[in-house]
Order: sequence, then C-alpha cells, then structure tokens
Amino acid sequence: MSTSSSLSASQIITAAALVASSLAIGYAIGVKSATSLSPETSSQAKTPASEDASNVEPQDEGSDSEVEEEDLADGDLSAVKPGYFEQCKLVLVVRTDLKMSSGKIAAQCGHATLACYKALQKTNPQLLRHWERTGQAKVAVKAGSEDELLELEAIAKSLNLCARSILDAGRTQIAAGSRTVLGVGPGPVELVNKVTGKLRLL
Repeated sequence: MSTSSSLSASQIITAAALVASSLAIGYAIGVKSATSLSPETSSQAKTPASEDASNVEPQDEGSDSEVEEEDLADGDLSAVKPGYFEQCKLVLVVRTDLKMSSGKIAAQCGHATLACYKALQKTNPQLLRHWERTGQAKVAVKAGSEDELLELEAIAKSLNLCARSILDAGRTQIAAGSRTVLGVGPGPVELVNKVTGKLRLL
C-alpha cells in the first residue's frame, strides 16, 4: 500500500514539474513573439508625419480595396476603456445598394476588420486585447447608401470609436472608389450600439 502511495506522490511531482516547465516555455515563447511583433520593434521603418496626415493605410498590391479616412479625423482612440467584464464587439456596416456578391462582401469585411485592428494596435492595444479575451464578437449589418456610412463614421469618431471605411479599387465587380464597408470598433457593446444599434443584421 505504501508503494502505491509513494508512486502516486512521485507521479504528482513529475506532473507538477512537467506543468511548470511547460508554462515556463510557453511564457518565454509568448514574450519573444510579442516583442518581435510589437510596432515599436518592427523592422519596417515608420514614415514621418505624412503617413498620419493622409490617414490612408495601403493594402497589398493584390488587394481589391483600400482604407480611406477622408477629412474626418479620428477621435481619441485611446480614451475608450471597457470595464473588466464588459463585452466588446466590432460591427461591419455593409452597403446593400451596391449589390455585391457574398464573396465580395466577405473580402470587404475582411479589409475593414484588419484596418480597425491595425488602427487599435497602434493607439489602444489594451482595448484590442480585451476584445480578444472576450470572444472577438463581430456583427455584420446593412446600410442603404454611402451617405449613411459617412454619417455613421462621423458619429463613431465623435464617440472616440475606431471607424474605418473601405474604398473599392474597382478591379472586380463595382466602380473604383466605391465605399463598400465601414468597420466600427472594436469597442464596448453599449458604446458601439449608439452608432449601429438600430441597423438590421445583414
């Protein structure tokens, strides 16, 4: 009987050592990858103030859209601070008057999601991490016109929410320069709903 209890104790010690070493290795890998991916240590040189002035993020050459900010400047994106248990979401507002195919809509929503993510990665990484920890909720809703997208973008920016419009490059289905999708957030659900809460699901 004492052999089985000492065997149990040795198994527990072995398991504890294995867990501790796994955690240490995971932590070391996480810290290393986080530092290599952080904007401050990236190998890409940041352009001077001209990049901030234009507020346009270039897409890959093969991309069929680009992000454009127009003349509407961001609010203070770092001011949005969700509560510890507060849910956050990203809303993608899709223009239905353009009659885009489902594949085109998916691509444009992907561009908007990435544009919002990149903007918050630079200005409010804590909010981004909170959104990631709370499930990364994403909701697609309908808008009927470009004017509606512009109005929603202005409201979002006045509330210090991230808002990114996607303009199509015109290589496939629709005319060049068409504003296709507006990404709003990620941000606290209650705050984002002040902008998009009355829109219907896509």
